[in-house]
Amino acid sequence: MTETTVGIGAGAGLAGSGTELGTSDMVLNIGPQHPSTHGVLRLRLRLDGERISEAEPIIGYMHRGAEKLFEARDYRQIIMLANRHDWLSAFANELGVVLAVERMLGMEVPERATWTRTLLAELNRVLNHLMFLGSYPLELGGITPIFHAFDERERLQSVLEEASGGRMHYMFNRVGGLKEDLPAGWYERVRGAVAAVRARMDVFDRLVLGNEIFRARTAGVGVLPAELVHAYGVSGPIARGSGVDFDLRRDEPYLAYGELADVLRVPTRQTGDCLARFEILLDQLHNSLDLADACLDRIATLPQGPVNQRLPKVLKAPEGATYAWTENPLGINGYYLVSRGDKTPWRLKLRSASFNNLQVLTEVLPGTLVPDMVAILGSMFFVVGDVDK
Repeated sequence: MTETTVGIGAGAGLAGSGTELGTSDMVLNIGPQHPSTHGVLRLRLRLDGERISEAEPIIGYMHRGAEKLFEARDYRQIIMLANRHDWLSAFANELGVVLAVERMLGMEVPERATWTRTLLAELNRVLNHLMFLGSYPLELGGITPIFHAFDERERLQSVLEEASGGRMHYMFNRVGGLKEDLPAGWYERVRGAVAAVRARMDVFDRLVLGNEIFRARTAGVGVLPAELVHAYGVSGPIARGSGVDFDLRRDEPYLAYGELADVLRVPTRQTGDCLARFEILLDQLHNSLDLADACLDRIATLPQGPVNQRLPKVLKAPEGATYAWTENPLGINGYYLVSRGDKTPWRLKLRSASFNNLQVLTEVLPGTLVPDMVAILGSMFFVVGDVDK
């Protein structure tokens, strides 16, 4: 406990007239509406002075029952529900659903659609990472990086909006492929946008990683050991920042990732601190731009053809169950689909990355100071909708 010496009574100013004052714990609520919580999240902290002794994340303020709503929608309609829980990764969210249904149907997707899906998934990953790469320094007091991040995001948003008509909720995946073929000249415009973002990223790298204050606030702060990563099911950039070398794109390839093994890199760090997690995001962003270029090169060699399969008016999945998981920008995203042969799922369980990643705060925050709480919380790179579903 913190010890403080204070004077008592009329002789308060005299040397040696003091006593020890014991401290008592204080409970502090951060949120549910607070600038450092990324959304409607509540943290219940028990403090001993400025040091956190207990931490409890309290979730559910944004819960909308998506898993129950899945059961009342057909296989075309659930795509719209699925792409919203992580609003920074809408295309990746859609992807898991259609992969699960296609697996149940035993459906082959046209090659052109497979490569275009891979391209769009990596562009979506870049958009997600740019948001956190800009907002995290902002939470630590640096306003400039977010303007750079949004400038680069806008270059990619424009081509994704041109393709799908949506800026955040793309609704471009369909069971059997994609909604429609891409506009004339679209792939060339994507190549130009990717090149423009890559050319500007060195400025962003130096602006943040070269900042002494940023490094002082993040290096050695919020260390997450690898054993806690495994215990809590933490995944994605946060897990790789603690040395856990696992990425579904490489270890259980889906889409066209199996043919991109020479381009795909899985960066890891061993320190497990806030700085390591930020560096992983930055490394992954650079690699996603390389993967996007590789996809564009391959698509340029493919013959013209369809990007989807013709489906019956009423789409029914055969009776059975399957599990489809993907490497979403924030970690492992999984859908457990159970069908009884109807046009709607009997059960569709969602395993979201942010839910597991956030729970580890109960282990990481105790023992740290309140000012470091903001740095640690921001480095968990979660979306509250992805937690609450």
